[in-house]
Amino acid sequence: METIGRIHSIESFGSVDGPGVRYIYFLHGCPLRCQFCHNPDTWGSKKYEEYTPEKALQQAMKYKTYWGKKGGITISGGEPLAQIDFVLELFKLAKKEGINTCIDTSGGCFTREEPFFSKFNELMEYTDLLLVDIKEINNERHQLLTGRSNENILDMARYLSEIDKPIWIRHVLVPERSDYDEDLIELDHFISTLSNVYRVEILPYHTLGVFKWEELNIPYQLEGIKPPVKERVENAKRLLHVDRYTRYLDN
Repeated sequence: METIGRIHSIESFGSVDGPGVRYIYFLHGCPLRCQFCHNPDTWGSKKYEEYTPEKALQQAMKYKTYWGKKGGITISGGEPLAQIDFVLELFKLAKKEGINTCIDTSGGCFTREEPFFSKFNELMEYTDLLLVDIKEINNERHQLLTGRSNENILDMARYLSEIDKPIWIRHVLVPERSDYDEDLIELDHFISTLSNVYRVEILPYHTLGVFKWEELNIPYQLEGIKPPVKERVENAKRLLHVDRYTRYLDN
């Protein structure tokens, strides 16, 4: 049976989702229900196009001359690992062309159970970097914020450290949800136990996707919560010691 990917949207000149200039596929589907999600239309709507891995690579290759030495393809979402078969086949083709590959993931699909775990390990052979989104280190608050436990997400981060797969850690700073000093300190302690972290990034919460919630008639649970002020962002950077992580990937 032919592998098909459900593509929510495409960004041809991404500059913040991996090293260099990236061609980004945003995939449809996600197990989390983050209160701050700016793509809730990836959850269950029918707004997507179907691509084979071959078609997806051919589309991206049109822009290869712009990527330089560090750029390449990033698969984001939604949640890329919800379509692991498609990502695996696409990355196999991409590596044959010498393309840098990156996955932006919440880790919500990760499990050490089969058949997922074997597929994940094979995918890692063709993946250069993962951007791992840790929404909240406190499990109770994580469940409030995303609707799911963070136990398997943290397990994925530990496993990627075990196999020495390079990652960037990303944390969305949401006032009254994921900006508690004690949690940021705990997250810093967790990150310090990992040996594969090349960068730590603070992503300030924004409301640019609120209109999508309104279009889908989904109640927006962060109504009235404003983006964090500069002082809170700087405080988070300090507590997470983001300057400690300045390693670069060899491409």
